Amino acid sequence: MTAHTQAPVLFISHGAPTFAIEPGVLGPQLRALGQQLSGIKAVLVVSPHWQTRDVQVMTTPQPDTVHDFGGFPSALYDLQYPAPGQPELALEAARLLSDAGFSTGVDARRGRDHGAWVPLYHLLPDARVPVFQVSMPVALTTEQAVALGRALAPLRAQGVMIIGSGSMTHNLYEFRQGSAQPQAYAQEFAAWVRAAVAANARMPLINYRAEAPHAVRAHPTEEHFLPLLVALGAQQEGDALQVLDGGGILHGMLSMESYVWGMPQ
Repeated sequence: MTAHTQAPVLFISHGAPTFAIEPGVLGPQLRALGQQLSGIKAVLVVSPHWQTRDVQVMTTPQPDTVHDFGGFPSALYDLQYPAPGQPELALEAARLLSDAGFSTGVDARRGRDHGAWVPLYHLLPDARVPVFQVSMPVALTTEQAVALGRALAPLRAQGVMIIGSGSMTHNLYEFRQGSAQPQAYAQEFAAWVRAAVAANARMPLINYRAEAPHAVRAHPTEEHFLPLLVALGAQQEGDALQVLDGGGILHGMLSMESYVWGMPQ
């Protein structure tokens, strides 16, 4: 990165683990985006699939590819994403979080969960850029999620791309039921979030559970929405917003809409 540029921030709806082998519309969008990236020294991912009591930062030099799911096609379990870790920048992330008041530790053995490697399988398929993760505390609030992203934002100037990997909508019960037609509630919720993100309306997004239509149905639990708020916290004034529609609503209720802030125009 030059003195006048920063690495971008992304929120990626990573969908089901099968997204790795069924790229749909979002996969090619991420691949095209990755081909535009330059000067990225490392990728920092916050995923709902690594939740801990306090914040933990992965300092593993060569993290394993963790297949933290069951009952999916056997081809998924053969996939590897062998990108190295980046212990030095991970320790800097831990310092920034600690300075911001988060109780923070490091984990030198943790592997990468599917919330990290599945979207990166499309975004950076050659797996050459170092990738490390920051965990989500189990008791993280929406306001704290924004603060966590804000604490990590200075890493962008060092070439660290920050990714909040979650899901625009995430109702597992309805996902398992399956539906051929996109549900109106998922469309309405995603449209509300898009408008709020475009307006950089942080307080409505922090209070989304009370303000967004169908919020509790879209997210019976919050862990898959919080990475969006982490990304929002890492976004800074002047970052141009790019919306990746992801192909709309899959499986009746799963929105793949994703966002990019701060790509060079």
